[in-house]
Amino acid sequence: MIPIGSNPGWHPVFEALAYVSGYAVFRRLRDMQGDVVAKAQRWSVLAGAAVGALVGSRLLGLAEQWPTVMAAWRAGHLLALVLSPGGKTIVGGLLGGWLGVEVIKKLNGIRNRTGDLLVLPLCVGMAIGRVGCLIAGLADDTYGKATRLPWAVDLGDGVGRHPVQVYEILVLTLIAFAITRLGSQMTLRAGARFRIFLASYLGWRLVIDFLKPQPLVGGLNLIQWSCLAVLVFLWIDVLRNPKEQNETLRA
Repeated sequence: MIPIGSNPGWHPVFEALAYVSGYAVFRRLRDMQGDVVAKAQRWSVLAGAAVGALVGSRLLGLAEQWPTVMAAWRAGHLLALVLSPGGKTIVGGLLGGWLGVEVIKKLNGIRNRTGDLLVLPLCVGMAIGRVGCLIAGLADDTYGKATRLPWAVDLGDGVGRHPVQVYEILVLTLIAFAITRLGSQMTLRAGARFRIFLASYLGWRLVIDFLKPQPLVGGLNLIQWSCLAVLVFLWIDVLRNPKEQNETLRA
């Protein structure tokens, strides 16, 4: 086993580093490629994404741990649980941020698809954040199930576990590389890169969360159900707009 231990104090450090690094990549890409919206509109979109991500991450993170939430409610400690620093999830952040962006775009009359410029920054930020999740160990509640594989990690309790955070870092690197290469080899319609990224990541989470000891409902945890629901929505959207998808492939 690889000794890692549980060091929750490092999690906020890597979380902050993830935000800073993601924003730095975003600024670099915007300077190099330009933007599909004006600067003021981009700031409003980013604000909507930030608020939506914060709310979505917290809500789905708490919902995923529904037995703990129910116990806190019965004990009269629900507010303390809601205000506690833990209990957040990337999937909830992505979906909440996406919804927040769509609301802001609707309110401001923005018709352009704005997510493509965020794909690489999201991959970079999420990968760095997962380093913090790994170092935080058991306290972060993102650890994997027990395994006897030679690369199992010991998070301080003497149990060898799947390093699911490392798996995700590798997958995010692969997604970023694949989408970058795809964009360099063909012209994609606006919004296609973001939807490819979103579908790829949600598909990954649908699979990898089987290696996480989370409460199940109907054989899946609530994060997996959320991933499945959005994947179905994206697929239906493709079927409803086949002309747009064909134009994307031919462009």
